[in-house]
Amino acid sequence: MKVARHDKIIELIQQYDIDTQEELVLKLNAEGFRVTQATVSRDIRALNLTKVTGKEGKAHYAVLSDKAGKNADRFTRVLVDGILTMDVGQNILVVKTAIGMAMGVATAMDELKWPEILGCIAGDDTIMCVTKTMEQALNVKEKLQRIIRQ
Repeated sequence: MKVARHDKIIELIQQYDIDTQEELVLKLNAEGFRVTQATVSRDIRALNLTKVTGKEGKAHYAVLSDKAGKNADRFTRVLVDGILTMDVGQNILVVKTAIGMAMGVATAMDELKWPEILGCIAGDDTIMCVTKTMEQALNVKEKLQRIIRQ
């Protein structure tokens, strides 16, 4: 049942711009899956779903790319262990890491395949992450903060 529910969640968030757990509960219930908000919350965590900003600036759930999804736990560990601070300057997110971890953290950020990230350049303990706009840089910072706080 859990695998079928996870498949349906992925299908639903690819079909609709679902922005809350409550909305996802309603869609799942309409599809015949009797779930609670707590179940959906666990499913979101298990599927490593993330929120992305849509065309109208509204955030909604999205699936990490298949490659990133398979390695999401490893990438999450690298981000949690490596990121010390973050700051935004215009369309650039500057990430300070533990010494020697910038390359690994930048690779993890690139592998997440977030559409906001144009690319990352890493030194020894600093990453320059470029986005198109300041809003996107702030969004990336916020999503990274959610990951490293978990």
